[in-house]
Amino acid sequence: MFALFSLKTKRALALMLVLGFVAAGAASADPAPFDLTGPPIEMTVTRGAVTLPVAQVPNLAPGDKVWLKADLSASQSAHYLLVATFLRGSTDPPPTNWFSRCETWSGKCAEKGLTLSVPKDAQQLLVFLAPETGGDFKTLVDAVRGRPGVFVRSSQDLDQAQLDHARLEAYLAAIRALGESDPARLKEAAPLLARSLAIKVDPKCLDQNPQLQASCLMQGRESLILSDGHSASITQELTSGAASDLAMEASNTPQMKSGFYGPYIGSLIDIARLFDSFHTAQYQYIPALASVQGQRLALALNAPPSFHDPKSVLVLALPAIAQPQFPPLHAVDPKETYCARKEPLVLPIDGAPLVFATDYAHGMTLSVTVPGAKTLELPATADAARGGFVIDTSALHGASLGSSVHASLHGTWGFDRYDGPGFELVDTREQGWALASGEESALIVGREDTVHLRAGSASCIADITLQNAAGKLLKLDWKALRPDGAELKLSLENADPGELTLLVQRYGSSQPQRLALRAYSEGGHLDAFTLHTGDRQGILRGTRLDKVQKLVVNEVEFVPATLANSAGHDELTMQMSTASAATGLTAGESATAHVTLQDGRVYDVRTLVESPRPSAVLIGKSAHGSISGAAGNIRLGNQDELPQDAQLTFALRAQSPASFSHDDKVEVATSDGSSSTVLDFSNGAMTLESSKVAVATLDPAKGLGSSAFGPLRYRMVSSGVVGDWRPLATVVRLPVLQRLECPGGASKACRLSGANLFLLESVAGDAQFTQPTPVPDGYTEQSLSVPRPTEGQLFVKLRDDPSVINVATLDVQIAAPAAATTPTAPPPAQGVAPGTSSPSPPVPPPTDVKASPPTG
Repeated sequence: MFALFSLKTKRALALMLVLGFVAAGAASADPAPFDLTGPPIEMTVTRGAVTLPVAQVPNLAPGDKVWLKADLSASQSAHYLLVATFLRGSTDPPPTNWFSRCETWSGKCAEKGLTLSVPKDAQQLLVFLAPETGGDFKTLVDAVRGRPGVFVRSSQDLDQAQLDHARLEAYLAAIRALGESDPARLKEAAPLLARSLAIKVDPKCLDQNPQLQASCLMQGRESLILSDGHSASITQELTSGAASDLAMEASNTPQMKSGFYGPYIGSLIDIARLFDSFHTAQYQYIPALASVQGQRLALALNAPPSFHDPKSVLVLALPAIAQPQFPPLHAVDPKETYCARKEPLVLPIDGAPLVFATDYAHGMTLSVTVPGAKTLELPATADAARGGFVIDTSALHGASLGSSVHASLHGTWGFDRYDGPGFELVDTREQGWALASGEESALIVGREDTVHLRAGSASCIADITLQNAAGKLLKLDWKALRPDGAELKLSLENADPGELTLLVQRYGSSQPQRLALRAYSEGGHLDAFTLHTGDRQGILRGTRLDKVQKLVVNEVEFVPATLANSAGHDELTMQMSTASAATGLTAGESATAHVTLQDGRVYDVRTLVESPRPSAVLIGKSAHGSISGAAGNIRLGNQDELPQDAQLTFALRAQSPASFSHDDKVEVATSDGSSSTVLDFSNGAMTLESSKVAVATLDPAKGLGSSAFGPLRYRMVSSGVVGDWRPLATVVRLPVLQRLECPGGASKACRLSGANLFLLESVAGDAQFTQPTPVPDGYTEQSLSVPRPTEGQLFVKLRDDPSVINVATLDVQIAAPAAATTPTAPPPAQGVAPGTSSPSPPVPPPTDVKASPPTG
């Protein structure tokens, strides 16, 4: 197609692009903007009995009556000929009767304007304003009929340019107005304008000082306009099929697609071709962009008209002749509900920038059907700075909406009825406000906390405030998250623990709803609760567990037992509160326990249910081995007592698991945990009798140390899991009883000699311990006064196990009377029982007499 151009044509086009007279910005580094004022034109369209100003007409239809009138001064020296022509496609020249002329300086047309009837099959309408010259009308007719595709494409691109220009001007006007009246609102309004008008906003501008934001947001106009499917769909109706003329091909080349007002470049290049192609009337063609207000078309030019040869012809595109392209409006959030009592009520929408940039959509109302089948029509106004339609709700005053109603947006698009999207409206009402589950105890003083407020509907929240018990307001930030909730950020850095009140202000209500809250001091941390199947107790791990009051899992209550701390972490044994309780949990199951603190807070903590603890029952035991010297004259009165220097052999039957493994161990320890030892198969301390019975041997002195005494306990250890403690034996240390001397008188006390007598707790002469002699704490003497034995036996209680009465068997020696001195009994300890013997009088020299052998 480029071959059709002559060399002269190509040179003329290049010269035009350089000078920028017509295709300003197509190749120039500093293109000219459309900032020159052209002559205005008045226009209305009548369809049937309805007449609309051009501002409300997005498209024409066959049979429409179009009225045009150039608004030129009567004293204007240059005369303009107004020529209107209909087009019907790039390959079908329009007939000559589709061209109309109007001499704007005289005659009937100058006074009353030009009225046209849109013919059948017409697709475009162009208006030319040409300086009066010889052959002007014929020249324009020949130019259009000779190259209809050029003018079809020019009409399409000019129409697209005007729609985009309308969006840009609406954006700039809103930014300019806010910058002058309320600069602080620009940060909120600019993103809404960008969404409504499909305009690109530089977010860096919103970080500047409010006074500088407006100028920043209006910079780089050539890059502000984004693609808009609705505008494109309207302009596509200007042509039927693809145009294949040279102008279309040229406008699509990369070299000619850059410059000022990118969407307009196609029309500018097509006009440039006209400038180079037609010389008979010595015309050049200048595109005119129309800004529409009511019935007035204010033209803007990007090149000054010339009244010398070649004279300038202004080209203006009017709305397409096509089926209506309704705006694809949709709610920003279709699931959102809106409060009918909010003033102003804004319904956010997007999808059709022309609704905000033009008056094509007019007479818009929101239809609301209230209970009783009554329908109210609420006026709706598109507001790009608010991001949607602003609804006048004054007609709702006094109306009852029930819990919610459905409303729909509708009006007129040009001459045609338009039905828009629907919305759900709710009314202000009393609701049960509450914090989200699990957040009732989340308010901790000394920090900022985030909680979530829940109710049936949060759409009618006007404001939320927080006050303490003294009525002082505390800082609170909130935002609605969904129809039934809001997120609250509470600043409690300087608050005190105690009662707080949340005040929820609602649209249409003068009294706030109150929600009582409680702030707590910093609490501990709960890690997990571990429970073994079959156990009546579990372990709660965390920090500050001393504040725990109870724990409930599967409706079974546990209460604190013993608390231990290691490396800053607490382990609290939780015991079942009732003897008949059962967990109903199985090994491997996960559950949630509810922990209640002493201040009333309740937290959830994960519960781990583990396999039953290893256990084995004691089925037999015996003590044997060397019992040293004179300590052997004490016969222990309970088989659970184990002399420290003896060995204990005991047998265990496996319970859980049902048989022993070679990895199992038995841990033996004193009751206070100060000494312990581990018996296992590897060290020879355990031997399997069978898979279910094991025999263990314990040497207390070696395994537990020479200072170990008192009750012993054992527990099974299997694969690192320990069982419960069970009683095993009581280790006792035995004194060495060497000599018992008794005076000749039957009522005289005797003297007991030996070593480590401090290991005796008390001594009595009868099995009933009617008159015992206590041994003082810290007694270091080698002898002590004791009651005279009855039936030849002394009865002793050991300090390591004073609950058991043991029998001491010694040979009684009769003491001879002493001449000079009399041995004395040890001073009685505090609390000695009445009847203890006083120091013995002199006795005769001892005579060897053996005590009777023990009985039983």
